[in-house]
Amino acid sequence: MGKYVVKRVLLLFFTLFVIMTICFMLIRVLPRELPLEKNLQAVIQQRWEALGYNKPLLVQYAIYLKNIVTAWDFGTSWYIDFRTPAWDVLTGRLLPTVLVNLYSLVFSIPLGLGLGIYAAVKKNKWQDSVISTMIMVFVSVPSYVYAFLVQYFLYFKWGLLPLAVLSLADAGGSWFTWKMFRSMIPAVLALSFSEIAGLCRFTRAELTETLTSDYMLLARAKGLTRAQATTRHAFKTAMVPILPMLISSFIGILGGSMIIEQIFSIPGVGQLYIKSINLFDYDVFMMDCIFYTFVSLLAGIVVDISYGFIDPRIRMGEK
Repeated sequence: MGKYVVKRVLLLFFTLFVIMTICFMLIRVLPRELPLEKNLQAVIQQRWEALGYNKPLLVQYAIYLKNIVTAWDFGTSWYIDFRTPAWDVLTGRLLPTVLVNLYSLVFSIPLGLGLGIYAAVKKNKWQDSVISTMIMVFVSVPSYVYAFLVQYFLYFKWGLLPLAVLSLADAGGSWFTWKMFRSMIPAVLALSFSEIAGLCRFTRAELTETLTSDYMLLARAKGLTRAQATTRHAFKTAMVPILPMLISSFIGILGGSMIIEQIFSIPGVGQLYIKSINLFDYDVFMMDCIFYTFVSLLAGIVVDISYGFIDPRIRMGEK
């Protein structure tokens, strides 16, 4: 297990390096535009020369990696947040992204698990058919469609909630006020539909298979009721593949949703990614690429390792 973890961590950094290299080479060949102000032009030109922008791409990349390793310097934002380190620009936008996605998971997980368990227990009955049909609909429709529907009904038709997430000033200067939470509800709902459907479908499939296994028939034959056999045996076995899925979802909240954040004006990591592309803020774009890649790779490693801890019979790396 230890060798497997070390191997996966080394592979993570190698993959991260490869993706960083590709993104860096592609972004540096694009044309760079200077602002109209002459004073800013001079400052930016000096910074570009210090980073070797007039040198070959490999030299530029070596300077970029050296700055990251020695000074934790991922570059500077010149358009989104003038002369602010790209790392600070990213970390300053993590909190709203994490909050919206965390609220969405807290709302989605109980509903998804509950509906999946209920559908498995009621297999091939009308309740199962209704839930399965709803799952297919919710899985097939993109999240931005739910976003527009939520805005249309909750804001335009009924006037219950704001159209977009409030700014800090309008919400009382904090992300943890009731006004801020209320403004996040539409975004939370838009993110939750697909999560609930996916979790419900996965739970139903795993629990249905477990309920029809041989050891469940043996438990019933020994005198356990259906409810006792389900709670004591079936749930534990079915949760082995489900728990890693939940762990991956919690790690994935750092990445956020680019489209949802753009629609609801959430000043998070997803919106920052799109903004960095539109404004040609290349250092911030690279910072976002590194962050998204690292979060995705880390989620994969944690999920694979978690199988061995959840079920002692599973040993990762065994031949």
